[in-house]
Amino acid sequence: MINVKKLSHQFVLGKRGNQTTLPILQDISFHVNKGEIVTVVGKSGSGKSTLLNLISGFIRPTQGEIWIADQQVSQFSEAEFADFRLQHMGFVFQNFQLIPSMTAFQNIELPLTLKGEPEEKRKTIVMDLLDRVGLLAYKDHYPSELSGGQQQRVSIARALVLNPPLILADEPTGSLDSETEADLLELITQLNEELNLTFLIITHDDEVAKIGHRTIQIQDGKLLEGSNIQ
Repeated sequence: MINVKKLSHQFVLGKRGNQTTLPILQDISFHVNKGEIVTVVGKSGSGKSTLLNLISGFIRPTQGEIWIADQQVSQFSEAEFADFRLQHMGFVFQNFQLIPSMTAFQNIELPLTLKGEPEEKRKTIVMDLLDRVGLLAYKDHYPSELSGGQQQRVSIARALVLNPPLILADEPTGSLDSETEADLLELITQLNEELNLTFLIITHDDEVAKIGHRTIQIQDGKLLEGSNIQ
């Protein structure tokens, strides 16, 4: 599903004529198989979130290749990558990124509306997802009326609504207490098993890392020796 080859990235700081480069990632190579949960762990500043942004196409690598679903996405234009994300990727964030003025149902429905799907089809898909994440009774609740765990379940349902094969998650339990985190990790594992979804999860949390079939460790922008990259 994902194949990263000799990936490096650096940020350029300062104005022209007085610039310095800040290396973030150096010679990263790994792959993620279809249907796997792979967790990427590392301390704050290790480069793991930059790695996720590169794979997502929000920033471009300085060197190296990124292949997703047998396509070299690192060569895509911004428009091509936007279309690719819509078809192949779902995103789950630490801060949920729900729209406060929309109900749980409407937040999940939004990508379908933007895609132009008819109302009856949208309703069927959204109600099925609400049921799958255990929130049918909360479909008309606004984010402010939901707990953190419930908001993250809405976020996961929204990530699934266009039926992508790949879910990218950035610290998905970072805002949750330990009991709610355990419930959410159980849901992720269940979705992986039932739908054969591929998950790449960025985390600094050992409990999150444990659900991965493999764990990749990044330290100071490099893969740590012994990372389970095969």
